[in-house]
Amino acid sequence: MTAKTTARTRTVHYVLSTHWDREWYQAFQDYRERLVRLMDNVIAGFDDGRLRGPFQTDGQAILLEDYLEIRPERRARVEQLVRERKFVVGPWYVLPDEFIVSGESIVRNLRLGREIARRFGAEPSDAGFVCDLFGHIGQLPQILRGFGIDNALLWRGVNHYETRNFIWEGVDGSDVVAYEFANIGYCDYAFKVRDADKRDLEFDRERNRRQLHDYIDHETAHTETDAVLLFDGGDHQEWDPEVYGLLCETMDLGGTGFEVRHSDLDAFVREMVGQRDRIAKRLKGELRETGKVPGMAGHQIHGVLSSRVWIKRENQECQNMLCHWAEPLGAFSALALGTEYPKGYLDVAWRWLIENHPHDSICGCSIDQVHEDMKYRFSQTRQIAELTTREASYRIAASIEGSPAKDEVRVVVFNPLPVDRDGPATLELEIPTDYPVFQEFFGFEKLPVFTIHGADGAEIPFQRVRQSMGRKGMRIRPAKFPDNTVTDRVTVALPLRIPAMGYTTLTVRPATNQEPKRYPMVPSLVCGSRAIENELLRVEATAHGTLTLTDRATGETYGDLLTFEERADIGDGWFHGVAVNDEVLYSSACASDVSVIENGKYQAALRVRTTMNVPEEFVFEGMVRSARRVPLVLETVVRLRAGSDHVEFETTIDNTAKDHRVRVLFPSGAKTATWRTDQAFDVVERNVALRADNHECFELEVDTKPQQSWSGVFDEKRGLAVVATGLIESAVPDVEERPIALTLFRGTRRTVNTDGEPEGQVLGPMTFRYAVKPLRGAPNRRRLFDIGQALGTGLRVVNMRWQDVGIHRQGTAMPAQAGFLRLDGGAVMTSCRIVDGELEVRVFNPETTKVDAALDWSGNPEAMGRFESVVAVDLESNPTGKPVRPDGRRFSFDLEPKKIVTWRFHRQG
Repeated sequence: MTAKTTARTRTVHYVLSTHWDREWYQAFQDYRERLVRLMDNVIAGFDDGRLRGPFQTDGQAILLEDYLEIRPERRARVEQLVRERKFVVGPWYVLPDEFIVSGESIVRNLRLGREIARRFGAEPSDAGFVCDLFGHIGQLPQILRGFGIDNALLWRGVNHYETRNFIWEGVDGSDVVAYEFANIGYCDYAFKVRDADKRDLEFDRERNRRQLHDYIDHETAHTETDAVLLFDGGDHQEWDPEVYGLLCETMDLGGTGFEVRHSDLDAFVREMVGQRDRIAKRLKGELRETGKVPGMAGHQIHGVLSSRVWIKRENQECQNMLCHWAEPLGAFSALALGTEYPKGYLDVAWRWLIENHPHDSICGCSIDQVHEDMKYRFSQTRQIAELTTREASYRIAASIEGSPAKDEVRVVVFNPLPVDRDGPATLELEIPTDYPVFQEFFGFEKLPVFTIHGADGAEIPFQRVRQSMGRKGMRIRPAKFPDNTVTDRVTVALPLRIPAMGYTTLTVRPATNQEPKRYPMVPSLVCGSRAIENELLRVEATAHGTLTLTDRATGETYGDLLTFEERADIGDGWFHGVAVNDEVLYSSACASDVSVIENGKYQAALRVRTTMNVPEEFVFEGMVRSARRVPLVLETVVRLRAGSDHVEFETTIDNTAKDHRVRVLFPSGAKTATWRTDQAFDVVERNVALRADNHECFELEVDTKPQQSWSGVFDEKRGLAVVATGLIESAVPDVEERPIALTLFRGTRRTVNTDGEPEGQVLGPMTFRYAVKPLRGAPNRRRLFDIGQALGTGLRVVNMRWQDVGIHRQGTAMPAQAGFLRLDGGAVMTSCRIVDGELEVRVFNPETTKVDAALDWSGNPEAMGRFESVVAVDLESNPTGKPVRPDGRRFSFDLEPKKIVTWRFHRQG
């Protein structure tokens, strides 16, 4: 055994680890029992001297927490081992999937992992360890750099096994030195040296020594730098004392031209990065190449985007509630009213959420019990986000100057977007049951009679949309038992302007008598028996349930929208499985019922109910779809608001069939070879055509790709964008119509290492929300992000009586209308919260060119005071520049293409 080059001494870094899927083919508690045994054995190896060097905790900090819950008596010993760098911890809290979770979740994950390492008494690992994630986003190099991490260790998403090193350049130009694991990835050493895949093969001293020496020679020959890595960290593998003993002999004996050390990843990457000038290969942007070469195990695993779709929807809802409601409202309440920022609650909520982000959890590719356990974590996150948002919004609403009269309702409407919202809004009002009512004609239905007045006192006309009478509620008092309340819930649509990240106040008053209170609702947006239109768009349903959309500004028409595609899925949580004997059905040949359910000048809606008769299941014995048909009912509400540039959809499907995938299609007719989707802190341009050598690949490239909230396809004249919440898989099939295909769900029976389980079939009712916007050339990217955020967050409405004001009012008087913060220009905001007592705001540039942007707080209440300086900070909130003074109540800046920047605002006093 000799190094291939003897002119220099090369360091062979042996790193002991394990790849710890916290839950996957076993549930968490089963895996934890194995983790406790593994950690006990590692500590025993340290204590008796058999282990000479550190143990890397798989790039995650959560392993120590999971262990110490069972072994609390060992905390002091674990802390000592962390301080001594025997346990090398982090930088992650858990190893997530990069495409399913948001960019903000990735940042919070890294922050939490690094914070926990420091709580144990040591600096976190600076190894950018992403060994088994299913591809990598193009912004990960910039994110890693934001934490001072200058390297990445990865496997999936690339097919360059002839060498180990390359420079990975992110989409903004930031780069890291990357190490690509060999063809069996992070398990390569376990397979080729330890024989971990040969279950019944016993240790043989000579065979295993030869394999070790051959492996060192092989890796030395395939590594450009002097630093050579032996990574001993296969799935759930404990350390092997016998093979480790051979390694110790090699360390003691040495070799010609190399030195073997029991090391850690940080020592390895420091040496690797120090010799980056020797690395010729350079890759840029996202890494999502499918596994190309047979025998090379680096599958991209692309079907996880749509498996168990409820997980993706719950996750996005929780992210939205934390980032766009709980944190900003908590911050504004603290700054304006002096209330406590709910950091403790929010930290707990984020921890629950991130515990659902390990790639085998969030991807929906584990056994049923794993995903059942995820429901509780999502529930905890949602409850905390809701209660902190409710408390902040109630305090602000109650502190608005004045107080409602005893027969009035104060309605405060909050806007979470960093842009003003001006147009029809849909609100649910809680009307006192003692309000007067009128009844049309001969008293067929009671309608509460009331007026709505804006922040300036002027009466606002409204459209009555729906009502539900006699609904129960509850009023919580700090020192008394709860009140039971009963109100009439009336949903109205009305024109409203709400400042950016702010609120406006309405006052609801009872009419003075029982005379009808109506407003002119003409011209209505309903323009035919199955057509609706506003100033910009016209939508007409056909007898088969598809839609024709006309862009009235350009005259471009789009037909066959809202076509549902249903086909077999014989795969599992990892892959959409395409059957040879498939039968693909389209709703465009089905009969549909179309009804008008909202009719007014502010908003109108159609309900399109289509029934597809689909195969009941896939018959695996004969590998055909079942001859028995079951009805698949697809009911879609198609809504258009006055002045809106997009159409809103809400589709409810009662899934009665198994083993199938359902997508909704929107043909664009665009003549183009590329399309765009949003990603974490990014917008990616993709080819419509699949790779030319796809037929030669071990793992096929498929047309479905990840999105966070939107996809768009266009040429210079026409195009469409589809915006969705909680639906993160889309495609533009390579056909002339260039449709955007949005995956609604996949139902599969296969789960890993089982005979099949039922919950992956996602049977029962599901509701999906999305929107469609016609395009005229390249889209305004910021606008699509705004639509996506609005779709995912909605508005928040607080109904208050005089008793509620007394319970929640703080000492500071707030104006009837205020906007806390507005973001002008082309940048996109992802976070606004309090960090170490000061406001911190994160934005990014989604464009390929520099953009001008400004943060404006001229609309906020005087009680918030003034920000006297602004400073850029990194992703751990460390200053990266000098403080600058804003221009009054406005801070202007420019952003280079694809750059992420975080600003910290310092207040006077």
